[in-house]
Amino acid sequence: MGAQVMGQQALLRTEDLAVGHAGKAVLHYVQMELQPGSLTAVIGINGVGKSTLLRTLAGLLPAVQGKVWLGQTDLCNLSVAQRARHLAVVLTGRPDTGQLDVETLVSFGRHPWTDRWGRASEADREAVERALELTGTAKLRHRQARSCSDGECQKVLIARALAQDTPLLLLDEPTAFLDLPNRAAVVRLLRAIAHGGNKAVLFSTHDLQLAMDLCDKLVLLRSGDVPWQGTPAQALASGELAHAFASAGVQFDPVGGTHRFMP
Repeated sequence: MGAQVMGQQALLRTEDLAVGHAGKAVLHYVQMELQPGSLTAVIGINGVGKSTLLRTLAGLLPAVQGKVWLGQTDLCNLSVAQRARHLAVVLTGRPDTGQLDVETLVSFGRHPWTDRWGRASEADREAVERALELTGTAKLRHRQARSCSDGECQKVLIARALAQDTPLLLLDEPTAFLDLPNRAAVVRLLRAIAHGGNKAVLFSTHDLQLAMDLCDKLVLLRSGDVPWQGTPAQALASGELAHAFASAGVQFDPVGGTHRFMP
């Protein structure tokens, strides 16, 4: 379990949240909280609304109903610049980075904190250096970002979000398109960021076993049902995990904490 401190205020919470597109909800009554020092995975079958939920929590999509609170502040009342000082976002896929080298790309995370002319201070440069070191990407600093492997690129994008130095970090499918060792490395990195930096880290994933083994909490999205939040152990023991993946033919062992696919 993570290094959560009892009594700390949730960094993010939702209130009767419904998310979707063009006013049509795909998820209803989302009630969740993200605490400092916690790593939370959003899991569910394809098309259930994982990316839609992440984008709504980040303010990239409007809520169909309800509210997202960052501390005591309604997300809707924050400007884009103010939001960027509360949360950092890493979306699925490789961005077009052109000729940018890794260090320059990571330094873009400091834009919410630089002065009106975009000039970097010593504190900005130190934040970039910390992000490069923590993610193990310092050795890549002078390489063009587009020359990085998929695994390296994902760590560079996480480094950019870390340089932003926000209490919240939201990632949409950060392990997509990676092999197993790199998927595990990314989730371990996110766990270290959450626990070591006392941040709330939320990511969507299809990696059930990694989520079960390394996350403090799960948010289970079930088609036609209310999302559920709790620990991996609670998800197994309660049958909520089996319920969430019943249509996918996945069988869970609540004692061993493993799962297998039925023929």
